[in-house]
Amino acid sequence: MADAAATEQQARSLLTAAAVRARAGHMLELGLRGGLTHFTIDLDRMDGVADAVVAVTRRSYPTLDIPFHARWRHFVLGGVDRWARLADQASWPDRATRARAEFDLAIVSVLLDAGAGAVWRYRDVVTGQSIGRSEGLAMASLDMFAGGAFSGDAHVPFRVDAGVIAELPLASLQAGFQVTEANPLLGLEGRADLLRRLGRLAAERPEIFGLRDTPRPGGLFDRLAAQANNGAIAAPTILSEVLNQLGPIWPSRLELAGLPLGDCWRHPAITADDATAGLVPLHKLSQWLSYSLIEPLQRAGLDVTDIDGLTGLAEYRNGGLFVDHEVLRLRDAADAERAHAVDSPLVVEWRALTVALLDRLAERVRAKLGRSPDSLPLASILEGGTWAAGRAIAFERRSDGAPPLKVISDGTVF
Repeated sequence: MADAAATEQQARSLLTAAAVRARAGHMLELGLRGGLTHFTIDLDRMDGVADAVVAVTRRSYPTLDIPFHARWRHFVLGGVDRWARLADQASWPDRATRARAEFDLAIVSVLLDAGAGAVWRYRDVVTGQSIGRSEGLAMASLDMFAGGAFSGDAHVPFRVDAGVIAELPLASLQAGFQVTEANPLLGLEGRADLLRRLGRLAAERPEIFGLRDTPRPGGLFDRLAAQANNGAIAAPTILSEVLNQLGPIWPSRLELAGLPLGDCWRHPAITADDATAGLVPLHKLSQWLSYSLIEPLQRAGLDVTDIDGLTGLAEYRNGGLFVDHEVLRLRDAADAERAHAVDSPLVVEWRALTVALLDRLAERVRAKLGRSPDSLPLASILEGGTWAAGRAIAFERRSDGAPPLKVISDGTVF
C-alpha cells in the first residue's frame, strides 16, 4: 500500500504550477544543449521578441496599467465591458452571490474556448458586429449565460446549474454559437461533452460544489473561500483546486495511480527518478481559468497572493510568438506543413518550451519597462503582451493569422 500511496502523491505533484514550471525548465535545458528532436533554440533572438511585446503593450496600455490575461478581457466589446454592465445592474444579496455567478461564467466560458478555427464567426446582436476566435466564443458564451441558457430557474438567469448542463443538448450550443454548415465551429461536440461532464461531476460532489447553494460550478468559490488564510489565498492554490476538483471532466487523457492528469503528456526526453518520468504537465486551460478566477475572488474581498506562482500559458499565440520570431526553429522544415497530434512529442516540446521561454521573456520585458514582478506580474505580461504580439506576427506572416504549426485539436486543449 505504501507504494500505491507514494505513486498517488507523485501523480498529485503533477497537478501543480510548480511541476509545470520545473518540467518546462527541464525541456528548455535539454533544448539549449541541442538535445531535442524537433526544435533548436536561439536565445539571441529573445531581445527582438521583448521589443515586439513592449511595442504592443505600450500601444494597448499606454499607462502600463495592465489587467490580468483572463476571460474577462474578452467580454469587452467596442470599449464596453458587457459583463460588468450586466453585473453592476443586477441585484446581488451579497458579494459571495456575485462571486459564485462569476465563477459559473468563467468556468463555462473558459471550457467553451479552445480554438474556433479561422472560419467561424459570431454575430453580436447589440452591434451587429461579426466576431471570430476567442472574442467571438466569449461573447457567445456570455450571451447564453446572461440569457439563462445554463440556469434551472427562469427568474435567476446568471447561474449555471449542474443538472442543466449535465443534460445540455448539442442543439443548444449550436444555436447559442450560431453554428451552421456555412459557419462551422471546430470541436463543438467535444465542448458540449465537456460541459455535460462538468455538470455530472458537480452534481455528484455537493460537498465540493454545493457548500452554500445547490450544486453548480460556481460552488468552487465557497470551497476556495473556506481555504483562505487571514483573508488571503495563493494563486497556485486556485490552480490545485481547479485541477483536483475538475480533473475528472477531461476526456481520455493520461492517468497515474488512477488520477486523471489533465493537460499532461508524454515526452521521452524528460527524466525523473519516480513514476512521473516522461510526463510533462502544462495545464493551459486550467491555468487560464485560474487567472480568470482571481478577479472574482478579489471582488469578494479576498487577497490573492503569489500570482506569479502560476506559469505562462502553453497555447498557440504564445508558442507562435517564439516560432515566428525564430527563437524556436524546427529541425525539419517540412514539419511546418504537417498537422500534428496534440500528444505528439513535437507539440509537447513546443508547448513546454513556450512556458519556459515566457519566464525568460518576462524578465526582459520588465527590464525594458522598468517594472518589478510585483508591479507587472506574468499574468499582465501575457495580456499586454505576449498573446497580442503572437497574434500580430501571425497575421504579418500568414494572411489568415493561423499559428505557424498545425495542431489537431479536439476542442479541449487549445
